Amino acid sequence: MRTLARFVSGPRAAWAVLAATAVAVALLFAFLPSSEGDAAPPSGVPASSQSAEVTALLERFPSADTTVGILVFSHGGDTLDADDLAAIDERAGALADLSTTPQAVRPQISDDGTAALVAVPLDADEADADVAATATSLRDAAGADLPKGLEASLTGPIGFQDDIANAFAGADFRLLLVTVIVVAVLLIVTYRSPVLWIVPLAVVGTADALAGRVAAALAAPLGITIDASISGILSVLVFGAGTNYALLLVARYREELLREPDRHRAMRTAVTSAGPAIAASGGTVALSLLTLLLASLSGNRALGFACAVGVVIAIVFALVALPAALVVCGRGLFWPFVPRASSVGPVDPADVSRDAVESAGGATRRTAPRRGFWDRLGRGVSRRPAVVAVSAVAGIAVLCLGLSGYAVGLSQTDQLLGDPESVTAQKIVDDSFSAGLTSRTTVLVPSAASDRATAIAAGTDGVDTATAAETSGGLTRVDLQLTAEPESDAAFATIERLRTAYAEDGGETAEALVGGSDATAYDTKTAAQADIDLIAPIILAIVFAILAVLLRSLVAPVLLIASVLATFFASLGASTWLFQNVLGFPALDTAVTLYAFLFLVALGVDYNIFLTTRAREEALVHGTREGMIRALASTGAVITSAGILLAAVFAVLGVLPVVALTQVGVIVCIGVLLDTLVVRTVLVPALVFVLGDRFWWPGLRRATTSGAGSPASAAAGPR
Repeated sequence: MRTLARFVSGPRAAWAVLAATAVAVALLFAFLPSSEGDAAPPSGVPASSQSAEVTALLERFPSADTTVGILVFSHGGDTLDADDLAAIDERAGALADLSTTPQAVRPQISDDGTAALVAVPLDADEADADVAATATSLRDAAGADLPKGLEASLTGPIGFQDDIANAFAGADFRLLLVTVIVVAVLLIVTYRSPVLWIVPLAVVGTADALAGRVAAALAAPLGITIDASISGILSVLVFGAGTNYALLLVARYREELLREPDRHRAMRTAVTSAGPAIAASGGTVALSLLTLLLASLSGNRALGFACAVGVVIAIVFALVALPAALVVCGRGLFWPFVPRASSVGPVDPADVSRDAVESAGGATRRTAPRRGFWDRLGRGVSRRPAVVAVSAVAGIAVLCLGLSGYAVGLSQTDQLLGDPESVTAQKIVDDSFSAGLTSRTTVLVPSAASDRATAIAAGTDGVDTATAAETSGGLTRVDLQLTAEPESDAAFATIERLRTAYAEDGGETAEALVGGSDATAYDTKTAAQADIDLIAPIILAIVFAILAVLLRSLVAPVLLIASVLATFFASLGASTWLFQNVLGFPALDTAVTLYAFLFLVALGVDYNIFLTTRAREEALVHGTREGMIRALASTGAVITSAGILLAAVFAVLGVLPVVALTQVGVIVCIGVLLDTLVVRTVLVPALVFVLGDRFWWPGLRRATTSGAGSPASAAAGPR
């Protein structure tokens, strides 16, 4: 780290670093292809799942290249009159001209006479090649010359695909714009400077733009698909983590400028001191993300790969480009609170917690920190640490009570915010037809057992109709219509019952495979839980190893990980209550729990790393108790600012009308605020005060003597 610090902070080297960075970025932008990303990811279920096997086997069937657009006609809930029915018949004729099988396009009138449904078979390859154009042509054909009050709405596979694509239309720009505004405002408030914020924002913004291109370029040869939702999370993560690292570095740099008249030396010290914490925290996040490559769902693997690349790029820019840019710009960048080495204590009145500085014999030494808010808070916690720790744990436990309502799995209509057309039309289908009419469930069974398989399906609770269809390669396709809403818990229960019934029947019937959209969603939910069970322990092991090496302790990592886990469960509980009682989300999306765990554990450990590495540094001079107080006084303001900024950046995910991203943003936002304002602020210091030197066992059993020659134990006070 010292070599890097000298390289990026030298008078001439800093200019060279900036020039090299600019050239490298320009070349990468010039030669790396831009990627828009798919609007939505493929199902991504494991190849060994029944739904994936059915999808693969269906490629051999004549109907493999077909999909369907479903048009729903309604008159505001009123019964359809003769003019309405005549217009629907006419529109069905126009829709038949767009279909691969015109004779199959016939209106179905609901039993209550309030709605009509027209299913339009389409060529799957042509429809998937341009979903938007296909959806537009269907809507135009269905909606032309309708009587007043009669409306046509598109739902089914084509309708939902188009609405998902529309949800992400312009998402990158909206997300980037809101993120930049939020980061800029918070940086201005944090730095209290109309100028300083520009440099970190420019550096992090460049890292974000580059991360998207590099991740896409590296993912393509590996067969990894980076869709729009992953791109959104990647951008938020790079902005959030990159700005956090920038805040830590700038805070340490400004602290050193109060002691050192030479800004190049000040930056060298800042990078040397803060660099290991930044590298360790970023490395923790990157390695945790890479564990997702072990996941069974392709979407999880794609997220882990892309975000790991993004975090590495953020670290490089924070430790290379940012220091060079700050040094080149000089002290005036901090205007109007320009830190001067000639002044004793901070120039900015808000920086009252920073160590005062005295010059003695050409050297500098630290005196006791001034009694700012964070110093007073630390000393207050140190007086009654056990009471503070118990109170904090009790508060966290209360938030965990929200987990009593924890549920995973959203139905198809619950996955988008607002009232997109496909969701509105599906609700009409639910009310006037069978809720499962727009979903397709397919059973593939050896042809000799097709009659038996059809009979079992017809007798299974939750199945409305079962019809044997085409045959290919010794297999017969049995088409099922379920009674439950697509991708709902009731539909999943039916899929389970079908698979169990076939397995228990024995013989060739036991070879039956249940697939289709509901089965795919069910297998996705099952695989998501398996991914959590596999990856969560690995992430915790990685975090423990990094903390143990960084802090040279075995006790500290255990307590820090426990505090982060407590934060995760508390934020998940609070969010679950909020989703179900305020926002109206019945459950979490299948991927949300894993993503929230990953970000809260990896990013939550960041702040503990920033605090405890500084506490250990101070403890070597002043003892454990005084060292933690000084660490809290020195890092409290910047870590709190970083936490608030990161929480705000993740909350930006809510600008996209996708429930899963909103849920991830809310959970991480609550978790980061809880970790920043409660766990890192009072709980961790209280635990350190309770344990004393044992917190650092076995790496720091006794504090050393201070630089001034007085025993550190005297400053440390009672343990």
